[in-house]
Amino acid sequence: MSQKILITGASSGFGQGAALELARQGHDVIAAAETWPQVRSLRADADVAGVELRVIKLNLLDKLDIAHAGSFDVDVLVLNAGVMEGGAMVDIPLQRVRESFDINLFGHLELVQTIAPKMIARRGGRIVWTSSMGGILVVPFLGAYCATKHAIEAVAGSMKAELEQFGIKVATVNPGVFGTGFNDTGAESYRQWFNADDAQVPVPDFGPSLADQADPQEMIDAMVETIIAEEPDYRTMRPLETIDIAKNWQEVEWTQKA
Repeated sequence: MSQKILITGASSGFGQGAALELARQGHDVIAAAETWPQVRSLRADADVAGVELRVIKLNLLDKLDIAHAGSFDVDVLVLNAGVMEGGAMVDIPLQRVRESFDINLFGHLELVQTIAPKMIARRGGRIVWTSSMGGILVVPFLGAYCATKHAIEAVAGSMKAELEQFGIKVATVNPGVFGTGFNDTGAESYRQWFNADDAQVPVPDFGPSLADQADPQEMIDAMVETIIAEEPDYRTMRPLETIDIAKNWQEVEWTQKA
């Protein structure tokens, strides 16, 4: 059965891949992109793919954009947009940390608060948060990003318990290291403000950790399944080997010394 699905951060990566595939399957997809050039580019990508997308502009720092996106009455809300800021926690400018939370968490939560009442009224719907492996474990020098994803885990878990009485399903998808370009730009983000002479902690070379990124299609396929499956898992993490890494991390946290 066709569903109406709103996806944020659909101009590239997992969001775009999921939006195009869901539209290909016959769903009514509202695909949100941050800027007008991205809106136009996404429309062109949909034309090339031979699918129909409703593309809207959604900057999660813009309350008018959030109000417009929130005016849609959707079956599924996919909270996928995000930014990654690198740098040591004692050096990263607080403005960058605050903006990361404003985009990754608060903007999305504001959007949820405009759409969820419609789901509650009809006693049905689905909210899918794009978290990260960084929502379960911590990657040094990506602490600000991981902090936003840890916060998403807390919000999603609480929301799941609070909304299930209304027939609303809440799930997370937790990507590992995939070659969408997102990790590469995140690894570079500190260069705009970092000064080696003033920094308290030197930033390492991220190159080796970005050398063998996984094929994004694996995550896109799993994401689509979570969005439309009748009984999706609460957490979907890919690549599969990342699951053991995350579980091992949680065990180590109980045994390691400060």
